[in-house]
Amino acid sequence: MDDCIFCKIIRGEIPCYKVYEDDYVVAFLDNLPLSKGHILVLAREHYEDILQIPEDTLCKVSKVVRKVALKLKEEYKPEGIFINQNNGIKAGQTIYHFHVHVKPIYDGTPVLNETGRRYKCSHEEMVKASDQLKII
Repeated sequence: MDDCIFCKIIRGEIPCYKVYEDDYVVAFLDNLPLSKGHILVLAREHYEDILQIPEDTLCKVSKVVRKVALKLKEEYKPEGIFINQNNGIKAGQTIYHFHVHVKPIYDGTPVLNETGRRYKCSHEEMVKASDQLKII
């Protein structure tokens, strides 16, 4: 994808602070981090989101996400590690190249708190949803 910022980074047209790369995956520091050590892990090939990325590539990305999280834990000893992947504008996706955020969480790091934002479903709603979403 010619105009994708992540594709430009992968091609070396835009510099980055790379922490990992192989034939399928690249990981580098986010240039607008939530916290110290915030890393983006992405597929080398351009896929818009989780709905487009092939399963085998997704597995390769996931393995690198774990390696990155382990390295962050070892080096920076955060209190937690927040891992997220956004799909679509309403979910907060701003760059349409599949990527995963690995964010170390320290005292004072702002994190979305879902407390008080969830809602209770009836038994009937849960049965209907589980029937609709069942994967066989």
